[in-house]
Amino acid sequence: MELEKLIISDQDYARLSKLRDSQILEDELSRAVLVPSDQVPPNVVKMNARVTYLDESNGTTREVELVYPEEADSSNGKISVLTPVGSALLGLEVGQTIEWLFPNQQSRLLRVISVIHTA
Repeated sequence: MELEKLIISDQDYARLSKLRDSQILEDELSRAVLVPSDQVPPNVVKMNARVTYLDESNGTTREVELVYPEEADSSNGKISVLTPVGSALLGLEVGQTIEWLFPNQQSRLLRVISVIHTA
């Protein structure tokens, strides 16, 4: 199955490219469609966006903010782009799903419910 392209802003891509010590993130960036920051559609998950997603594997809905590693604070819902769920959500559009293998080798199906760009 071929993976869908992801929409990522040129500014996010430039900063994320420096974090390529993560194979998962590198794989995601390799399939990205770059667009100017001001042209990222409002329904696409980008850095510093608040995202509500449904884990269809267990029915859990969660709201998180996708942040750079140094800003991560799970107690405040800020998840790093280097986490499995952070990498999975980056570049997805509302309504889009992705099947993702987590570190415990459990496969999960995540669906983006809503996106709010905060910065």
